[in-house]
Amino acid sequence: MVLSTLMTGITPDAAFEGWVTNDDYVFAIDLAPDAVTPTAVTAYGVVQMGVEGLDAQMNPVTVEKQFIRDGKSTLKTGSQRSFKLTGDRYIGDDAQDFLIGTVGATGQAAITNYVYFNILTGKGEKGQITIIVNSDSAGKSGESSSIDIELKKVGAEPVAYTYAAA
Repeated sequence: MVLSTLMTGITPDAAFEGWVTNDDYVFAIDLAPDAVTPTAVTAYGVVQMGVEGLDAQMNPVTVEKQFIRDGKSTLKTGSQRSFKLTGDRYIGDDAQDFLIGTVGATGQAAITNYVYFNILTGKGEKGQITIIVNSDSAGKSGESSSIDIELKKVGAEPVAYTYAAA
């Protein structure tokens, strides 16, 4: 499913106030990051089919030093955005097929663009990620085949993004 299809009939409200759930967040990826003509964000593939967990993290990057008579000090020097996807393998879903298709990829071939935003407010971020497929088919006999994929920021820090229909 592409982002424009998911958002059909949904109008985010930047002034929304209230509780949110994980289902209120959208994670979509560029399925053709090497295309000559850049892919419109509204054509990104939504990561949702078979996904049981989307764990979005802001991992701190720190430097620790020991100073005379002051003891140990920690300085935060940055953050690395990461996502961890877990769920069941569904063949035929464009986003899952693209992610799993990078299993042997290295370097630029394992990088794509992404957007991550709240469906209620439309606010979020846009950036690039490296795709790391930890497992493309795990499980016991008679169980669903499970997937485990990590996606980590690469290059520049993500930038603010607000969803807008095409």
